[in-house]
Amino acid sequence: MGGKDAEACGRCAMSSVVDATVEESNDPYAGDRIEVDDRQLRAVSPAAWVGRLKRRLDEYATRLTYGR
Repeated sequence: MGGKDAEACGRCAMSSVVDATVEESNDPYAGDRIEVDDRQLRAVSPAAWVGRLKRRLDEYATRLTYGR
């Protein structure tokens, strides 16, 4: 499973992860990024639509079940 230089313990993988996180050039918050307004995100997010649909279905089922 791997060549002569591979370590079975996984230490190489851990070393590369630590090296990648230690370098300042890999800062995920550095540089330009796209920021979306929370209201706009909810307007186009399928998860928000499904959440609203679920809430309406729950309300309908509750009314149907309890006759309210």
